[in-house]
Amino acid sequence: MKFEGKAVKLGDNINTDFIISGRYKFAITDMKELAKHIMEDIDPDFPKKINPGHTVLIAGSNFGMGSSREQAPLVIKESGIVAVIAKSFARIFFRNGFNIGLPLIEMDTDQINENDSLEIDLNKGIVKNLSTNKEFTIKPLPAFMQKLIEEGGIVNYLKKHGEIKF
Repeated sequence: MKFEGKAVKLGDNINTDFIISGRYKFAITDMKELAKHIMEDIDPDFPKKINPGHTVLIAGSNFGMGSSREQAPLVIKESGIVAVIAKSFARIFFRNGFNIGLPLIEMDTDQINENDSLEIDLNKGIVKNLSTNKEFTIKPLPAFMQKLIEEGGIVNYLKKHGEIKF
Protein backbone atom coordinates (compact mmCIF):
# COMPACT_ATOMS: atom_id res chain seq x y z
CA MET A 1 0.00 0.00 0.00
CA LYS A 2 1.46 3.35 -1.08
CA PHE A 3 0.68 6.99 -0.32
CA GLU A 4 2.16 10.18 -1.70
CA GLY A 5 1.87 13.78 -0.66
CA LYS A 6 3.45 17.06 0.33
CA ALA A 7 4.50 17.49 3.94
CA VAL A 8 2.71 19.88 6.26
CA LYS A 9 4.77 20.03 9.43
CA LEU A 10 3.85 20.62 13.07
CA GLY A 11 5.82 20.30 16.30
CA ASP A 12 5.66 18.20 19.46
CA ASN A 13 2.73 17.61 21.81
CA ILE A 14 -0.10 18.36 19.39
CA ASN A 15 -3.13 17.53 21.49
CA THR A 16 -6.62 16.60 20.35
CA ASP A 17 -7.89 20.09 21.22
CA PHE A 18 -5.34 21.58 18.81
CA ILE A 19 -6.45 19.13 16.12
CA ILE A 20 -10.05 20.23 16.54
CA SER A 21 -10.92 22.93 19.03
CA GLY A 22 -13.37 22.17 21.81
CA ARG A 23 -15.55 25.05 20.68
CA TYR A 24 -16.41 23.05 17.54
CA LYS A 25 -16.21 19.36 18.35
CA PHE A 26 -19.61 19.21 20.04
CA ALA A 27 -21.32 22.06 18.17
CA ILE A 28 -20.66 20.66 14.68
CA THR A 29 -21.53 17.05 13.95
CA ASP A 30 -20.94 17.08 10.17
CA MET A 31 -17.34 15.89 9.70
CA LYS A 32 -16.92 17.80 6.42
CA GLU A 33 -17.85 21.02 8.20
CA LEU A 34 -15.76 20.16 11.26
CA ALA A 35 -12.72 19.46 9.06
CA LYS A 36 -12.80 23.10 7.90
CA HIS A 37 -11.56 24.01 11.39
CA ILE A 38 -8.64 21.56 11.63
CA MET A 39 -5.64 22.94 13.58
CA GLU A 40 -7.01 26.47 13.42
CA ASP A 41 -5.93 27.26 17.01
CA ILE A 42 -2.34 26.58 15.92
CA ASP A 43 -2.62 28.15 12.48
CA PRO A 44 -5.87 29.75 11.24
CA ASP A 45 -4.72 29.11 7.66
CA PHE A 46 -3.92 25.44 8.25
CA PRO A 47 -6.92 24.12 6.25
CA LYS A 48 -5.64 26.04 3.20
CA LYS A 49 -2.36 24.07 3.37
CA ILE A 50 -4.16 20.78 2.77
CA ASN A 51 -4.46 19.46 -0.77
CA PRO A 52 -7.01 16.66 -0.20
CA GLY A 53 -5.55 13.28 -1.10
CA HIS A 54 -2.06 14.74 -1.48
CA THR A 55 -1.01 15.90 2.00
CA VAL A 56 1.01 14.07 4.65
CA LEU A 57 0.91 15.53 8.16
CA ILE A 58 4.33 15.50 9.86
CA ALA A 59 4.70 15.97 13.62
CA GLY A 60 7.10 15.52 16.47
CA SER A 61 6.61 13.53 19.66
CA ASN A 62 3.36 12.68 21.43
CA PHE A 63 0.99 13.51 18.59
CA GLY A 64 -2.68 13.21 19.57
CA MET A 65 -2.17 13.54 23.31
CA GLY A 66 -5.10 14.52 25.48
CA SER A 67 -8.63 13.28 25.31
CA SER A 68 -9.71 10.12 23.57
CA ARG A 69 -12.29 11.87 21.39
CA GLU A 70 -12.58 10.21 18.01
CA GLN A 71 -13.28 13.53 16.30
CA ALA A 72 -9.53 14.25 16.18
CA PRO A 73 -8.49 11.41 13.82
CA LEU A 74 -11.82 11.65 11.97
CA VAL A 75 -11.20 15.33 11.20
CA ILE A 76 -7.69 14.56 9.96
CA LYS A 77 -8.99 11.86 7.64
CA GLU A 78 -11.96 13.94 6.48
CA SER A 79 -9.71 16.90 5.69
CA GLY A 80 -7.97 14.81 3.04
CA ILE A 81 -4.69 14.16 4.84
CA VAL A 82 -3.52 10.75 3.56
CA ALA A 83 -1.25 9.80 6.48
CA VAL A 84 0.34 11.13 9.66
CA ILE A 85 4.03 10.60 10.34
CA ALA A 86 5.22 11.46 13.85
CA LYS A 87 8.04 10.58 16.22
CA SER A 88 5.44 9.10 18.56
CA PHE A 89 1.69 8.99 19.06
CA ALA A 90 -0.46 9.08 22.14
CA ARG A 91 -1.68 5.51 22.70
CA ILE A 92 -5.44 6.18 22.46
CA PHE A 93 -5.04 8.41 19.40
CA PHE A 94 -2.98 5.68 17.72
CA ARG A 95 -5.71 3.09 18.26
CA ASN A 96 -8.48 5.49 17.21
CA GLY A 97 -6.56 6.36 14.05
CA PHE A 98 -6.35 2.76 12.89
CA ASN A 99 -9.96 2.14 13.94
CA ILE A 100 -11.04 4.65 11.29
CA GLY A 101 -8.43 3.62 8.70
CA LEU A 102 -6.02 6.55 9.10
CA PRO A 103 -2.40 5.52 8.37
CA LEU A 104 -0.12 6.46 11.28
CA ILE A 105 3.63 5.99 10.97
CA GLU A 106 6.22 6.36 13.71
CA MET A 107 9.67 7.55 12.69
CA ASP A 108 12.13 10.37 13.29
CA THR A 109 10.68 13.36 11.42
CA ASP A 110 13.61 15.77 11.84
CA GLN A 111 14.76 15.30 8.23
CA ILE A 112 11.37 16.12 6.73
CA ASN A 113 10.62 19.77 6.00
CA GLU A 114 7.47 21.68 5.16
CA ASN A 115 6.42 21.03 1.53
CA ASP A 116 8.79 18.09 0.99
CA SER A 117 7.34 15.53 -1.39
CA LEU A 118 6.97 12.15 0.27
CA GLU A 119 6.25 8.62 -0.83
CA ILE A 120 5.18 6.06 1.75
CA ASP A 121 5.29 2.33 1.04
CA LEU A 122 3.71 0.47 3.96
CA ASN A 123 4.39 -2.96 2.46
CA LYS A 124 8.12 -2.36 2.17
CA GLY A 125 8.38 -0.22 5.30
CA ILE A 126 9.91 2.75 3.48
CA VAL A 127 9.32 6.49 3.51
CA LYS A 128 11.07 8.32 0.68
CA ASN A 129 11.66 12.05 0.82
CA LEU A 130 11.59 12.78 -2.90
CA SER A 131 12.68 16.39 -2.30
CA THR A 132 15.97 15.36 -0.68
CA ASN A 133 16.40 11.87 -2.16
CA LYS A 134 16.59 10.38 1.34
CA GLU A 135 14.98 7.08 2.23
CA PHE A 136 13.91 6.05 5.71
CA THR A 137 13.17 2.55 6.91
CA ILE A 138 10.11 2.19 9.09
CA LYS A 139 8.75 -0.84 10.83
CA PRO A 140 6.27 -2.35 8.35
CA LEU A 141 2.71 -2.32 9.60
CA PRO A 142 1.22 -5.72 10.40
CA ALA A 143 -0.98 -7.08 7.62
CA PHE A 144 -4.12 -6.71 9.74
CA MET A 145 -3.48 -3.01 10.37
CA GLN A 146 -2.89 -2.51 6.64
CA LYS A 147 -6.18 -4.30 6.00
CA LEU A 148 -7.97 -1.89 8.35
CA ILE A 149 -6.54 1.02 6.36
CA GLU A 150 -7.56 -0.57 3.03
CA GLU A 151 -11.11 -1.18 4.27
CA GLY A 152 -11.45 2.34 5.69
CA GLY A 153 -11.45 1.29 9.33
CA ILE A 154 -12.75 -1.40 11.61
CA VAL A 155 -16.46 -0.65 11.09
CA ASN A 156 -16.13 -1.02 7.32
CA TYR A 157 -14.03 -4.14 7.83
CA LEU A 158 -16.72 -5.71 10.01
CA LYS A 159 -19.49 -4.76 7.57
CA LYS A 160 -17.59 -6.48 4.77
CA HIS A 161 -16.25 -9.54 6.61
CA GLY A 162 -18.73 -9.98 9.48
CA GLU A 163 -15.97 -10.71 11.96
CA ILE A 164 -12.34 -9.96 12.67
CA LYS A 165 -10.10 -12.47 10.91
CA PHE A 166 -6.45 -12.51 11.95
